[in-house]
Amino acid sequence: MGHAQPHAEHYTVADYLTWPDDVRCELIHGVVYDMSPAPVIEHQVLVGKLHLTLASCVDKNGGGGGSGCAMLLSPVDVVLAADTVVQPDLIVVCDPAKLANGKNVQGAPDFVLEVLSPATAAKDKREKRALYESAGVREYLIVDPIGRYAELHTLGADGRYPAPAVLAAEDALRLAVAPELSLTLHELFDWPLPQAVRQPLARYG
Repeated sequence: MGHAQPHAEHYTVADYLTWPDDVRCELIHGVVYDMSPAPVIEHQVLVGKLHLTLASCVDKNGGGGGSGCAMLLSPVDVVLAADTVVQPDLIVVCDPAKLANGKNVQGAPDFVLEVLSPATAAKDKREKRALYESAGVREYLIVDPIGRYAELHTLGADGRYPAPAVLAAEDALRLAVAPELSLTLHELFDWPLPQAVRQPLARYG
């Protein structure tokens, strides 16, 4: 997930599938985006923590026991159109038909996580937000490890994302794909609470 590279051609998923495995890129509306180098450790730690937390919540609500929800970590190809294939950091898919070919995800996941880096922030908040909205991704969570906040985009009845819920360390993350989840970002990621929150909490510790 990196910078867009200018190309004269309009590429398709069929083209993408012929490229060597060591060519790491995403394809959005026919435009190739080179993947940035391997994510830094903090990025992987955040993805791992959310994966472990969500896995238990999604499982309790039917993953393998009714809903058929599957949680997948990058790299996994998500095909959203004939000229669009992306590799989000983490996804939840609750429609088994979208996983039926055993090779990639065909269609919009129910939940997508992208952890920002300086190289990906603009694309994740602009191109990918528009892409996930148009594809029908129900929940799109953007986590900013530098600013220590998150944005949760939830698809409305009109098929659009309204203004996101902006979550700071003291705010609880609540997701439709994991109804039992009710942890603050402080509890999830060990982000420090602001002083105004720490002081009143200390009186009850």
